[in-house]
Amino acid sequence: MIDGWTIGTIVLMASATYLTRIGGYLVLGGRTLSPRVLAVLETAPGCVLLSVIAPFFVSGRVADMVALALTGLAAARLPLLPTVLIGIGSAAVMRSILG
Repeated sequence: MIDGWTIGTIVLMASATYLTRIGGYLVLGGRTLSPRVLAVLETAPGCVLLSVIAPFFVSGRVADMVALALTGLAAARLPLLPTVLIGIGSAAVMRSILG
């Protein structure tokens, strides 16, 4: 059975993601926004998700840290979808090789 802390954490993460998605539009609604500001508003929910996932990858497992480094390199050069695929693939390969 899922405990209360887990359910509470999921609800809070979902709320934070939703509020970052609509918060910028509510605060800045009716204004003409530059492309740079729009890019920041679209990136904010991903940042919340990343802040939840990142501690798992720096757990000390060598395979996870190598996969994280490869994903970071991919993110610096490639669009989102190839970066996600590289991240998933590199994690799978590194875990099978390094354990």
